[in-house]
Amino acid sequence: MRGLLVLALVVVAAAALTAPRGAHGAGECGSTPADKMALKLAPCASAGQDPKSAPSSGCCAAVHTIGKQSPKCLCAVMLSSTAKSAGIKPEDAITIPKRCNLVDRPVGYKCGAYTLP
Repeated sequence: MRGLLVLALVVVAAAALTAPRGAHGAGECGSTPADKMALKLAPCASAGQDPKSAPSSGCCAAVHTIGKQSPKCLCAVMLSSTAKSAGIKPEDAITIPKRCNLVDRPVGYKCGAYTLP
């Protein structure tokens, strides 16, 4: 089941990357689109669907790396169409940094309709 979710995430991301785009400006994640950056969170698939699921060390490492780059980027990735297409629930994904016990997470950061705990 988990492999199927990762495969779905990769297929959706590939489709998003081949879609025509407008101007190539810097977005929330710099020159990398949030949908492409979402591929790095593939290890977080189960944690993003179940708030009781413990995130893997690979998930926590990816969340930490993206979050250090920019809280804006992490937010954009968690709310991206790629993440949603893979079945990631924003209300669960937003809790992953806390579940990973990341001490440098941006507590209180507004992420769309959500706030990082």
